[in-house]
Amino acid sequence: MSTSTHAALDGRKDHLDGVAIASLLLCCLLWGLNQVATKVALADIAPLTQAAARSLGAALLLLAWSRWRGIELWSRDGTLRAGSWVGALFAAEFACLFVGLQFTSASRMVVFLYLAPFMVALGMRWVARGENLLPRQWLGLAAAFAGVAWAFGEALAPGSPGGPRQWWGDALGVAAALFWAATTLTIRATQLARAPAEKTLFYQLAVSAGLLALAARGSGEIWPQQIGALALWSLAFQTVVVTFASYLLWFWLVRHYPATRLAAFTLLTPVAGLAAGVGLLGEPLTPRLVGAVAAVAVGIALVNRR
Repeated sequence: MSTSTHAALDGRKDHLDGVAIASLLLCCLLWGLNQVATKVALADIAPLTQAAARSLGAALLLLAWSRWRGIELWSRDGTLRAGSWVGALFAAEFACLFVGLQFTSASRMVVFLYLAPFMVALGMRWVARGENLLPRQWLGLAAAFAGVAWAFGEALAPGSPGGPRQWWGDALGVAAALFWAATTLTIRATQLARAPAEKTLFYQLAVSAGLLALAARGSGEIWPQQIGALALWSLAFQTVVVTFASYLLWFWLVRHYPATRLAAFTLLTPVAGLAAGVGLLGEPLTPRLVGAVAAVAVGIALVNRR
């Protein structure tokens, strides 16, 4: 039986059709807007509190969705330890992301965050056999890291457009990328790789909600007495549209279309994030930042090209 016949039988397709391309473009746009929404909500809601509320709200929505779809989240399948660990990594990622956005722009943050796919590519050789990088993939990694390093140097230069503490926000963006990559590698290397995607996401959301709430309490953050309408809409967008709906859409795409072709589209996310930060928040568009976005996009294309 041919590969295409197998794909037809299990509902998978061997190419990206119009539905897949439209869904991918939508996901990239939403993920690019996510940092902007977080930045807007920071005006009223403290970073760790905001991250905890987002995870909790999305976890409750996912729980309701799974019950409606008959997806088992509570079965004993040996994933509890790994699930708790990826939840902790998820919490660390978004703690760095939300705190970092207090010091750097949304357009810069999305560029540093998308170092994660390259960190995954570097780490995958120790997780899965046969995942060694080809010369063009090494070239893509070098281009991306060089571009990001060039942009990071801008924050260290005197008279940085983002202020003297922008480098700290940029550094937290790199740390968030590292935690994101560690989450991906842990999922790939443990029994979570065989668990339903909804269960893996539920681990991440539920565990991170508790840990982020504890971190917010420990740092003295409190839920604000008054929240502006824009901040509430921004938090709702992050919770319902990005963390719940777009992640489920991505998992559906992964189930039905070739993963390598899907991954190539992720290069659009930092571009969308840059455009959103500049267009919606009026953030400065510097030559170094444009160069970094171009380097990351080229790098992702080279790393994911078949």
